[in-house]
Amino acid sequence: MHTCSFFFVTISVVIVSWGVTVSTQQLTPTVQALHEQNADRVFGLPGQPPVSFNQYAGYVTVNESHGRALFYWFFEAVESPEKKPLLLWLNGGPGCSSIGFGGLEELGPFVVQKGKPKLRLNNKAWNKAANLLFLESPVGVGFSYTNTSSDIKQLGDKITAQDSSTFLFKWFTRFPQYKTHEFYIAGESYAGHYVPQLAELIYDKNKIIADEDRINFKGIMIGNALLDDETDQTGMVDYAWDHAVISDRVYHDVQTKCNFSDPKSSVACDKALNAYFQVYKLIDMYSLYAPSCVVANSSSNQRTHMLGSVSPRTFSMHKAWHMKPTGYDPCQSDYTESYLNMPNVQTALHANTTKIPYPWTHCSDTITLWNDAPQSILPVIKKLVAGGIRVWVYSGDTDGRIPVTSTRLSLRKLGFKTLKEWSPWYSKSQVGGWTIQYDGLMFVTIRGAGHQVPTFKPKEALQLVRHFLSNQKLPSVPY
Repeated sequence: MHTCSFFFVTISVVIVSWGVTVSTQQLTPTVQALHEQNADRVFGLPGQPPVSFNQYAGYVTVNESHGRALFYWFFEAVESPEKKPLLLWLNGGPGCSSIGFGGLEELGPFVVQKGKPKLRLNNKAWNKAANLLFLESPVGVGFSYTNTSSDIKQLGDKITAQDSSTFLFKWFTRFPQYKTHEFYIAGESYAGHYVPQLAELIYDKNKIIADEDRINFKGIMIGNALLDDETDQTGMVDYAWDHAVISDRVYHDVQTKCNFSDPKSSVACDKALNAYFQVYKLIDMYSLYAPSCVVANSSSNQRTHMLGSVSPRTFSMHKAWHMKPTGYDPCQSDYTESYLNMPNVQTALHANTTKIPYPWTHCSDTITLWNDAPQSILPVIKKLVAGGIRVWVYSGDTDGRIPVTSTRLSLRKLGFKTLKEWSPWYSKSQVGGWTIQYDGLMFVTIRGAGHQVPTFKPKEALQLVRHFLSNQKLPSVPY
């Protein structure tokens, strides 16, 4: 079949399947969109089991003059993608990959198997609930790149949000059939900055652009999220003491020598925090009760990821603050890293097309400076809630990195009225965690989950996202 004929046949199929009426004037951009989609279509990965849904991956240029391009991986919903919402997932760091962590180790449809370059299906993947989009952001993370080396030294919260916003509006041009779908953003950890800041840009832009250009933006969900320097740091230390991680002496020293409301640290505070962080060389800060990877020379075992002055400023000076998380299999990151560096995998994903001069890693070694990070993201949360954006915050309660204690202190600072007090929610016959409903915000804990909630509690995490997307309260009684 000739190329031209192929596109007109494909257009007809798309029009029928999505229920869209396309005029002659709209036909040309539709052809262009279909051409770009087809170029990004992933027809199969090495070692991948067969699946019924489509997947796409590739680059979207967010700055032509600098040559900045962000890499994405998109999975259509398992069933009825034309009816499902679209969910963008972001991991934090800053400087860590949403594809490596979220995509292949948490909530994506595939997981790399141990000891062989094969994928297995994740039967609790979130594309059972939504069309699922992963983005490696900012440039310098994973496969995302810039042709202007000075860009790496300019990175911070603002440029990350701006580039991600540019990506989204361009991505919707490439995938116009999703433009009218309800759109949500979710993420964890430093995405407590990324998600609200990107949401604010979309919210503000939607007010000033034409109706047909707007994103159908409905809500955000953030987990174990960095929200406020003072409460995040205070809660970390309180949690460690309360969970028998640090001694009374260390707890007392940190309490008396550190003022977390002051972004400047003191020598006495640094010394006290060094003793606090010492214990996290022995156990996993991201999941207190999970095992550590003991394989010799494991990259999962060598998890220090140093950045520059990153919020919270006091803790950011300490090496252990920048440790990478591991999953239920504490060596899982090794398998992922090995797989994504295989040339045939990169070819199948349309990744690394410019031959980036360093291997793919979970967290970027090229990002050594972070220029801007507000001490609190709570004002943005307030703005989104006031604007009618759905906001859910969740917390795995065995995480020591951004513990449930920190999140509770941060949410208390918001001063929202409590509509329904602390109460259990159920996953079938078992308590899945606890909820408290504020006026404009839902807070959910997930019992027994570490920092990466979908990794540790996949069934409960899928239940959580389904209820978030449908704006339904979690079950308050066994079922």
